[in-house]
Amino acid sequence: MNNLRKAVVGGIAALAASTALTACGDAPDDKSGDGGEKTTDFLPCIVSDAGGFDDKSFNQLSYEGVEQAADELGAEFKGVESQSENDYGPNLESLVAEGCDAIVTVGFALSAATVESAKANPDIEYILIDDAADNDFDGTKDADNIKPLLYDTAQAAFLAGYAAADYTTTGVVGTYGGMPFPTVTIFMDGFKQGAEYYASEKGKEIKVVGYEGGEKGLFTGGFEANETATTTAKGILDQNADVILPVGGPIYQGALTAIDDSGKDVAMLGVDADFFETDPNTQEVVLTSILKNMKVSTYEAILAAGNDEFDAEAYVGTLENDGVGIAPFHNFEGKVSESLQAELDEVKAGIIDGSITVTSYLNQ
Repeated sequence: MNNLRKAVVGGIAALAASTALTACGDAPDDKSGDGGEKTTDFLPCIVSDAGGFDDKSFNQLSYEGVEQAADELGAEFKGVESQSENDYGPNLESLVAEGCDAIVTVGFALSAATVESAKANPDIEYILIDDAADNDFDGTKDADNIKPLLYDTAQAAFLAGYAAADYTTTGVVGTYGGMPFPTVTIFMDGFKQGAEYYASEKGKEIKVVGYEGGEKGLFTGGFEANETATTTAKGILDQNADVILPVGGPIYQGALTAIDDSGKDVAMLGVDADFFETDPNTQEVVLTSILKNMKVSTYEAILAAGNDEFDAEAYVGTLENDGVGIAPFHNFEGKVSESLQAELDEVKAGIIDGSITVTSYLNQ
């Protein structure tokens, strides 16, 4: 696992170098809220990764969780958006200077900056999303005032892969990612395993294109909705896939363009949030979405901190505790097979009781 961590850190450094601002840049956007009528001096704060709070994905969900908790506590809250990876450290310093009592950092890319800030400020409580704050994966956190929020999305992606395999008429489903980081490939791992499980159980030939495992797959090299994202999605569709899973924030917009350009009947899977709800442009093509219930877990962590009940024990979202799941089929309810939902319920029960094994970097 040490090699995996080194690869992640190296990848983050490379991404930072490729997207760094050419100059110091403008001050990052600042979003704050009054949380209704203020009845407490407790100040929760949140810093986004480079995707910003309006990413219709995990930054937005985490922000909404802080906002909801602040409202319930009668607290103000402060949110700062990052424009690039170079903003993470300075943004955290600015929130410390503001007197924040608890700080949510969104995304594993903020892990190093979060650990550094937490060590320097042991009286502040940190909530780190999508990383264990453990550079060696040996079970020991690098700072005792960090609560990691982790999500075994491979479990939910397994269900989505099963559904995709049941829905496809070409026998080909595909996936591609932004960059081969564990929090990206965990979706792709579960998707592939779910599709292959379906094929094994049903005796149906299903081909998964775009991903073989680990770093072997199609990746856009970033998390932008650019031409590369569209071209990569087209490469999946050109292999006769009629279900596609883009993993990496806004890169799904490239899949939307590729689907539209293809003129084919292609279904897409969303990640993190229910795309049908967060982006109406997806409603005609989104089969379902693989959910990370970050809003709820972030809300609960901030609420605990505000009530002096903060604990640094890692939270892991699973199918069993509803930390992960899949969204309804929405417009595809009449298109999927009548037996699919019952089968998914059985598979979910099997994953929960351990009779069906789903592997990811969180349980290897």
